[in-house]
Amino acid sequence: MKNFLKEFKEFAMKGNVLDLAIGVVIGGSFGAIVTSLVNDVIMPLVGIILGGIDIAGLSVKVGTAKLGYGAFLQAIINFIIIAFAIFVFIKLINSAVKKFKKQEEAEEVAPAIDPQLEMLREIRDLLAKDITTK
Repeated sequence: MKNFLKEFKEFAMKGNVLDLAIGVVIGGSFGAIVTSLVNDVIMPLVGIILGGIDIAGLSVKVGTAKLGYGAFLQAIINFIIIAFAIFVFIKLINSAVKKFKKQEEAEEVAPAIDPQLEMLREIRDLLAKDITTK
């Protein structure tokens, strides 16, 4: 049992698991914000524009069943906003990474030349010059 708990602790403390947990918590909070934005701001404005219609309450009765397509429309708008926000966030991260890589490549210094190799090149050049002057 001790070994099992030790393995679980090692697993839970890995960077990837913690990063994932943080992402899930932040994502859940962001989802709640977007849901409130859609339900409490956007959809009431759309309803006003459409003549005071309560979008969330739109439904069709089929027999004894009630199909609430208004709530479905809200969920679609909610999804589109979240997907767009994630898209923009990923685009920003990718452009920052590209910019950082370009800076690193620009800052890379040419590899240092071995002093012995440089000396041999100078000797070669002097010998070549000496041969052509004779």
